Amino acid sequence: MLDAVLSFMHEQRAVIHLGLHALVPFIIARCFAPKGGWQAVFMLMMATMLVDIDHLLATPIYAPNRCSILFHPLHQVWPMLIYSLMALWPVLLGAMRKQITSPERVMGWLGLGLLVHMVLDGLDCIWMKAI
Repeated sequence: MLDAVLSFMHEQRAVIHLGLHALVPFIIARCFAPKGGWQAVFMLMMATMLVDIDHLLATPIYAPNRCSILFHPLHQVWPMLIYSLMALWPVLLGAMRKQITSPERVMGWLGLGLLVHMVLDGLDCIWMKAI
């Protein structure tokens, strides 16, 4: 029974991975966004999925068993350091009390969304190598 479940999950790895790219930002937005602002935070975090535009530079564009981390240009260490700085930007500027639509807060949510994206891609790489 467990083997059947694991086999099914492995076959559906790509679907599960893509689903997590929507589910995790939704959960973060619902749990951590300011009251009444979760929809805006969710949309900002979903906009960070555009980071995958760097997949267009690869041949083939999509390879089901290729790890994005350290392969695509926007999935490298330096961009991830920039994403981390973006996520910390509101804290560094003391902008946490500003409105959710302030540029500092938007930068922070975008940085967090990019980091979440990289973590999920990294977990997908680990999953691929574990099987």
